[in-house]
Amino acid sequence: MLTFFIVLTALLTLFTLLPLARIDAWPVRILDFPRLQIAALWVADIIGLTLLLGFEATAALTMFAIACGGLAYQLWWILPYTRLYQCEVKSCAQPSPERTISIVTANVLTPNRGADQLLQQVRQLKPDLLVTLESDQWWQEQLDVLQADYPHTLKCPLDNLYGMHLYSQLPLRDATINFLVEDDKPSMHAEVVLRSGDKVRCHFLHPAPPSPTENSESSERDAELLVVARSLEGVTDPIIVTGDLNDVAWSRTTKAFRRISRLLDPRIGRGMFNTFHAEHRLLRWPLDHVFHSDHFTLVDMHRLQPFGSDHFALFTQLAFTPRQQTQQERPEASADEQQFAEDKVADQDVNKHQVPKPGQ
Repeated sequence: MLTFFIVLTALLTLFTLLPLARIDAWPVRILDFPRLQIAALWVADIIGLTLLLGFEATAALTMFAIACGGLAYQLWWILPYTRLYQCEVKSCAQPSPERTISIVTANVLTPNRGADQLLQQVRQLKPDLLVTLESDQWWQEQLDVLQADYPHTLKCPLDNLYGMHLYSQLPLRDATINFLVEDDKPSMHAEVVLRSGDKVRCHFLHPAPPSPTENSESSERDAELLVVARSLEGVTDPIIVTGDLNDVAWSRTTKAFRRISRLLDPRIGRGMFNTFHAEHRLLRWPLDHVFHSDHFTLVDMHRLQPFGSDHFALFTQLAFTPRQQTQQERPEASADEQQFAEDKVADQDVNKHQVPKPGQ
């Protein structure tokens, strides 16, 4: 039994410390994702050491101390995405209908044929924007039944798992489809005009993840997220960024993205809203995101019901409340994060001037 706990503690220590290495290879970066699961294993390790080994052996005491340290470190990353933390975004209980924007962000999974289940939920929720990822020509044909109510669209059907569609009830201006880092990975950019006439700069992203079947490193994903963040530095207009970012909310890259762009995360203090994997309850993490400027407060955020995809769709409704900007503290990047972003962007030979600036 002592040997079992030695091996378990050693493996968990490796899984905890390895992400500290600034190595882009997917076996390292993928360990950013399951911090909640690793924390749960640390708890099991601590309980086992306490119940089965006691505190007589020096080895048991040493492993107990390591396990407590490992658990504390993992909790440091994920606690902001629980109700134990203060909300970063204020709630809005009585929004003005003309000054709200609601979005459904849905990675549909290209071979999935559950379009009717998704469309039924979209018709019930009536979001202002529907953003789909992994949508190919078949999905476009299914989604086009919405065009009577969603006349403003951007369509990029692809059969490589990176197709993207935008259906909007609200007018779009300067709407473009771009390939910022990889030639087959699109992003969409548009200015959305609210019913009040207020304008919101929106960016819709879906970079590729680090994985054995996609990119062997996280460099491309990191560069796309961080070049968009750098393009938003100093921008004072209302901004929303959403999509399947193929990164967890607590990773170094996503934290740098938020701090450089100075956008807020409505999940902080509310929950993780894990959107992947829809079929495996014990292996879930937040990959689909909505970030926004401090012009907005949160009306509602929840996951949709499963519709056959490996992702849950995410519904977010924001209220445009610029008078409350001073009540919400924007994150700020450190010098190290700025250098990290500069290096990542330069490594992929992309710069912030290549990111569209709708409305400007």
